[in-house]
Amino acid sequence: MFIRKALSLLALLLLLACGQGVPTATLTPTAPSQTPLPTPTSTMLPTLEATPVSSPTPVATPTPPTTATPVLATPTVTRDQIQRGVSLSPRSFASSDFTDFFQKAREAGSLVSWAGDWQELGNPTGGGPTVLAELASTYGYKPVIVAQFFTQSSGQLLRPMDVATRQSYRDSARAFVKRYKPRYLGFGIEVNMLYEKSPSDFDGFVELFADVYRDVKSVSPTTQVFTVFQLERMKGLRGGLFGGANEPGNTHWNLLDRFPDSDIVAFTTYPDLIFKDPRDIPPDYYSEIKAHTAKGTAFIEVGWHTAANPAGWESSETEQGRFVKAFFGLTRDLDPEIVIWSFLYDQNAIEPFRSMGLLRSDGSARPAWEEWTRSQ
Repeated sequence: MFIRKALSLLALLLLLACGQGVPTATLTPTAPSQTPLPTPTSTMLPTLEATPVSSPTPVATPTPPTTATPVLATPTVTRDQIQRGVSLSPRSFASSDFTDFFQKAREAGSLVSWAGDWQELGNPTGGGPTVLAELASTYGYKPVIVAQFFTQSSGQLLRPMDVATRQSYRDSARAFVKRYKPRYLGFGIEVNMLYEKSPSDFDGFVELFADVYRDVKSVSPTTQVFTVFQLERMKGLRGGLFGGANEPGNTHWNLLDRFPDSDIVAFTTYPDLIFKDPRDIPPDYYSEIKAHTAKGTAFIEVGWHTAANPAGWESSETEQGRFVKAFFGLTRDLDPEIVIWSFLYDQNAIEPFRSMGLLRSDGSARPAWEEWTRSQ
């Protein structure tokens, strides 16, 4: 009964999200045929951007069969133990497809991620983070939750970072962690893009992160706290489907030093926005990270599309599978702690993200799925 209620709640949450589940990398259209990117409202999947949403009608809290407060397992993870997984990306909103997703996700690895509005951490009756945490022990995964507070493409804050908002963010994070003791909890998605758009707001977040880090550790010392950077843009690669120009001499690696408390250094990476073939990716593309940090690393979004578009950036399923194989080879020396593929199933997203699933929309496996599961 609990599972049925939780899945129904999850379906409602995804419906409230209006299906706006697209990755966080921000694209600038490069051809007239490409339409401007939509501005999602809230997300259950890796998201391009988020804007504030009004509070939905309260939904009854799913009640576990026991009155004990769920506490997530926090096993010790060594640096040579790569944990893999996928974002919360079911084939459809039907309850049966959610069940199928969690069962299939087990084959993809031990992690399931959620990324969305920071405010959702404070929704104990129906927020995405709550649902993901509640179902973790049932389906045997560890949740990776990342709270966002700004819109990547514009750099606009979801809500003014005044004293009340900062306190609300801190309180919601502390309450969530106190209840669930998650292993992984991130704050800020692709924050180097905020630095590009609004350095002063970035500075404000640096201060907030330090406060939230202490808050989380005070109630759950084992929770790994981090923020997330967009790797391609960190490297100065802003051309290709980003719509700008590559400036490898204009990197932002120095921003890593602004978060000395961060337990791990996390990135999103979509090299297909820059490179037209996996064979074009330099051999030190990922190992270069070691030159800028000695901390453990995580990739909370990884993707490569399969469609024969956008024009000039045609890809294929064979190419996607080749990228998966290349990725694990290119990151072998880096030894990341976390690797999460953006989508298990194809999603109703904009190109090139629409065709990034390891599985097709009908549930059949792509070559990339075989490479992903074979390499575990």
